[in-house]
Amino acid sequence: MQIILLTDIANLGHKDDIINVKPGYGRNYLIPQGYAILATESSKKIVAENIKQRAHKEAKLKAEAEELATKLEAVKLTIGAKTSSTGKIFGSVNSIMIAESLQAQGFDVDRKKIMLKEIKEVGTYTAVIKLHREVKVNVEFDVVSE
Repeated sequence: MQIILLTDIANLGHKDDIINVKPGYGRNYLIPQGYAILATESSKKIVAENIKQRAHKEAKLKAEAEELATKLEAVKLTIGAKTSSTGKIFGSVNSIMIAESLQAQGFDVDRKKIMLKEIKEVGTYTAVIKLHREVKVNVEFDVVSE
């Protein structure tokens, strides 16, 4: 079943992508939730026209994202966390902490765009920030004991 995505969906696709999904997933979840529409000939033409009109704006957004990515590559963050005597963290470091640390340094990044693995110990880690569908940047950060 072919559908057109109306929003970005992680691990599936981006807005205005035409993708194939299983019929039950499309009919019972994506379409009723408003995440997608059925890919008919007329809807494909409308999406093609929308993409053409949005191309210039998209290029500007990508350039801004690349500029921000070059600035973020040089940033080194330090996150403080309460730890035990063995270096284990009480709780875990999450994307909210990374976003707050970036905001303290003058970068406004949405926490939903920050991807990181589960962090339970003191050390040096890397977070992936998706600034644009084609622009990703790795930001290193240290987790230290408070």
